[in-house]
Amino acid sequence: MKEPFDIEPFKAEAEVIRQTVEQIRKDFAMFGLDVDFPLNMNMAYTELFNQLDFHVSGLLTGNVQKLMALLYQIDIPEKSILKAWEAHPEFSHSQVIAELVIYRELKKVIFRNYYKYYKLDDSPAE
Repeated sequence: MKEPFDIEPFKAEAEVIRQTVEQIRKDFAMFGLDVDFPLNMNMAYTELFNQLDFHVSGLLTGNVQKLMALLYQIDIPEKSILKAWEAHPEFSHSQVIAELVIYRELKKVIFRNYYKYYKLDDSPAE
């Protein structure tokens, strides 16, 4: 099933990537988790994914309550996680969650930018 809103064109935009990393850093910081800004923009996804996988893996084994609170803050429902785990058994649970976090935070940035910059132009004329 295809998402109603395609995020693929935005994944390569440096400003969108920067905003997504900042959103992730902000959300993780609320729970005392540091996420460093990727130094190499060409490797931003990989660096970010590895950091999130590390944090999520630690929370899965050490503090599931904190992980669930973090995922609630980011707005990732439990049923989305379970569905993703079933669809991708080749990946670890922490890898699946890390991917969902990046995807959700990227969508937040894209929608925020859309309504900030474009929606005003779409308002109906009176």
